[in-house]
Amino acid sequence: MQGIDFWRGDRQVLAGVSLDLAGGECVHVLGPNGSGKSTLLRIVVGLLTPERGTVSWGGKPTHRQHDDFCAASSYLAHIDGIKPEFTAEENLAFDAGLRRQVKDEEIAESLSQVGLSHARDQLVGTMSAGQRRRLAMARVTLAAASLWILDEPYTNLDSGGAALVAALIGRHLDAGGGALIAAHQPPPIPHHVPRRLELPS
Repeated sequence: MQGIDFWRGDRQVLAGVSLDLAGGECVHVLGPNGSGKSTLLRIVVGLLTPERGTVSWGGKPTHRQHDDFCAASSYLAHIDGIKPEFTAEENLAFDAGLRRQVKDEEIAESLSQVGLSHARDQLVGTMSAGQRRRLAMARVTLAAASLWILDEPYTNLDSGGAALVAALIGRHLDAGGGALIAAHQPPPIPHHVPRRLELPS
């Protein structure tokens, strides 16, 4: 992305923000509350339009290749975005099914990766906040996308859950994927040192 400006009312939230992200690389966006971390990620995924600047993927503006960019990226927002009336398995099957055909074995593996194999048939509405966050991360992994865009992925997780998510991100980077993460203080990612993009208050 290059030269991103964004205003909220009469306040400029983002001013000339630029960054590049290559495969196998992680960028950690940090800054105080209200600095625009979530706003920046929403601009990247196309949920918000900047007043100035361009978000590109593969050298082309993302708004000109919306479907391709959506297929190549997976977004985890502050809100988990999972259906409480569905089971864990049903949530993953529904979401992944919007992108591609998914096998039962893939769903089982994604649940195993986040420590929720035992909760496959559990209604999400009965899960703890930490379990729901793990399930949301399982959805990210199941998307098979090369770019992960994660907004506070460690929210509601205990130390074990946070380490598990950090390990998932590390394996994604090891496989050549990229990650853009907004977080106050993420735990270390195994074998990777994220670049920092600090937003002013």
